[in-house]
Amino acid sequence: MDILLPFAEHGKTTDQLLADEAALFRKEYEKNYAAGESKPPDIGIPFFLRAPLSDTGVLLIHGLMAAPAEVRQWADFLHAKGLTVYAPRLAGHGTSSKDLSVRNYPEWLNSVDRGHAILKTCCKKILVAGFSTGAGLALQSVILRPRDFEAVIAVSAPLKFKSFSSKFAELLHGFNLLCKRAGLGGLAVEYLKNDADNPHINYLRCPVSAFVQVKKLMRSVRRSLPEIDIPALVIQAKNDPKVAPESGPAIFQRLGT
Repeated sequence: MDILLPFAEHGKTTDQLLADEAALFRKEYEKNYAAGESKPPDIGIPFFLRAPLSDTGVLLIHGLMAAPAEVRQWADFLHAKGLTVYAPRLAGHGTSSKDLSVRNYPEWLNSVDRGHAILKTCCKKILVAGFSTGAGLALQSVILRPRDFEAVIAVSAPLKFKSFSSKFAELLHGFNLLCKRAGLGGLAVEYLKNDADNPHINYLRCPVSAFVQVKKLMRSVRRSLPEIDIPALVIQAKNDPKVAPESGPAIFQRLGT
């Protein structure tokens, strides 16, 4: 797995950076393609919607087990309002669940960082927005680089999960590690079924290790929410099938803005 520097550090143009991201996706798609699981390439490839008359861009981040296509309608809406939009592909997404199983949340943040670097080449103001895990990454990006963003939008950030499997993912992950160390890898439960909201986009199984990474991310976010002092919009559905409804209010109450 490669951790890449934000492309802006290489002095490339917007189009060159976009071409590099597309090439990286094609490389990882071919390497990790899984028959019967991997979605068509147009689902996973990052996309860019340019608004030539606007100096404001939106960095739009998809959720866990999803791909840039998940936020396409949202992106189209924002673009129709005159905003430039870039939807990055998080590492391990748009390829296969096996690829996702060896990724960690700092790699996802690196994907977001590169997206920010792309927008920075053509926009003076940048907002960051995300759905589910993408919302958690949006919040963490603001925490780490508060002066890089004008505002943040977090939709259904998973501060708390509903499902039993999500709540106890870390215990299951620990069990898996013990099994492997004891030479009993066949007993490990490394993947859980995913009741996908968008089966044409989402993986149909989720690595237990990926749940663990989301929980690590959100613990870090929770600790530092008071540091966020830019305008923030927090949205939480009452009937979200995976994220507990108290997540949104809990995030909102801890914000420093």
